[in-house]
Amino acid sequence: MLIRPIQTEKAFAEQTKSTYIFLIPDGASKQSIKSAVEKEHKVSVISVRTLTRKGKPARFSRGKRAYPGTTHRQDKHFAYVTLKDGDKIKVFDEEPAKDGKDTKDAKAADAKTATDNPAAASEANQTTEPKKRGLFARRRTGSRGDK
Repeated sequence: MLIRPIQTEKAFAEQTKSTYIFLIPDGASKQSIKSAVEKEHKVSVISVRTLTRKGKPARFSRGKRAYPGTTHRQDKHFAYVTLKDGDKIKVFDEEPAKDGKDTKDAKAADAKTATDNPAAASEANQTTEPKKRGLFARRRTGSRGDK
């Protein structure tokens, strides 16, 4: 059975209580969810709670001069799986701080090297990635000088 862990803020908060949230297929039983989690992640499952989140209504176009139609998005099925104390599933990638430095200390050290070596500072400030724009933002080109 294909089960997928959910990576949201709510799931992260539940993880502190040894509860993990999984997206499950329609019609999956609690026993099959328990066996799939135990087999895939090699942990001990204490309890399984399931729920169905109903799909929201969505409108769609029937053409320029017709009234819009309505339909529903697909229902989603979730399982809240509680594990035995001490068992963990790595869902969120947590990275430790680099070289044990705090982020403020690292920024201060970078600023200090920038004042010592201006050539290195100009290279550090230039990024190769384009500016990120919103979903519906237009790219401005022309005589206005915008980039």
